[in-house]
Amino acid sequence: MVLSTCNRSEVYGVPPETSHECAPGLSNFLSEFHSVRMDVLGVSLYHHYDREAVRHLFRVAAGLDSMMLGEAEILGQVREAYRVAHEQGATGPVLNRLFQGALEVGKRVRAETELGTRPMSVASAGVKLAERIFGKLDEHAALVLGAGTISEQVIAQLRDRGIARLFVMNRSKDRADGLAKQYGGEVIPWGDWEKALPVPDVIVSSVSSEEPVLRREMLVKAMEKRGNRALFLMDLGLPRNIGGNVGNLYNVYVYNMDDLTEIVAQNRQARENEIPKAASIVEEHVGKFLSWQASVELVGLVNELRTRIREERAQFIRARVESIKHLTEADRAHVEKLMDEMLENLLLEPAQRLRSEKDLRRKVQNVEALRDLFLSNRVKS
Repeated sequence: MVLSTCNRSEVYGVPPETSHECAPGLSNFLSEFHSVRMDVLGVSLYHHYDREAVRHLFRVAAGLDSMMLGEAEILGQVREAYRVAHEQGATGPVLNRLFQGALEVGKRVRAETELGTRPMSVASAGVKLAERIFGKLDEHAALVLGAGTISEQVIAQLRDRGIARLFVMNRSKDRADGLAKQYGGEVIPWGDWEKALPVPDVIVSSVSSEEPVLRREMLVKAMEKRGNRALFLMDLGLPRNIGGNVGNLYNVYVYNMDDLTEIVAQNRQARENEIPKAASIVEEHVGKFLSWQASVELVGLVNELRTRIREERAQFIRARVESIKHLTEADRAHVEKLMDEMLENLLLEPAQRLRSEKDLRRKVQNVEALRDLFLSNRVKS
């Protein structure tokens, strides 16, 4: 199955042969499918096998392997990839268990740590500060000055947080029209401050200007018209777009790029402090999955051994018991039953000991040792 995110495309599978033998064929397929030479594609490829493959997926779901540490969207992308693959019949018992485990890891990390709770971008940090002042934004309006990349990021965050009304003002009306249409906002002509400033509770400015765009006297008038209701100003311009003495006004809150960058840096450190907790959850679930997998393999191994023993028993009876002429059919049936009971008893104790083994590494090693000892000829044939 395929997992695609903003910065990765990964293929997960349970190959019939060993993972190490399968990887080159999969790499060649990707090269041919995307018409990219192998020497070009190869530098971007990575392979994980067995325990490391499980750990990698669980770290991805936890947000530990994202471009932005603790990224929230990744868990939804893992869930969607699994849903599509499952609906298409592309997952079996192992992948089902693996991805269900990954989703559980992601949920626990988000519930039990603060890895994904603090804003990691200037835009999200600014909107989060606005929410601290106003609470929910679904009864408030925002004005965004500028229509560049940063302005669009803030607009997206405001819409995501439920802003009730959105106004866009930009020197280029075409760009303002485009953003307003995309995000369901209204355009105010550039410079119409009498109309623009009294209404919004949140004003974001990110324009190129040598002089402050919003000056103290402009905001004094606006605050009078709005009855001195709280006003949150986000200055994302370089040089700054808001006059330096505006923050002294009553009930006006001003945060500039330096303030928000510092907040993001603190948030990043706080998230990094949560890495050990998240990694511990990952390792716990890696152990659970591998223990389950070893138990499944144990059941399969015991069944294989039972089949092998019955075949050997049948050959033995044909070669030895049937040559004893004085045995009746009832005698032969009794001998076969006794042999079956003896062989089942021989299997019972090793199987029980393997099931009760708490050390995962020893359990896996013992399963593989039994397979090599008793089924190696069968595997090779």
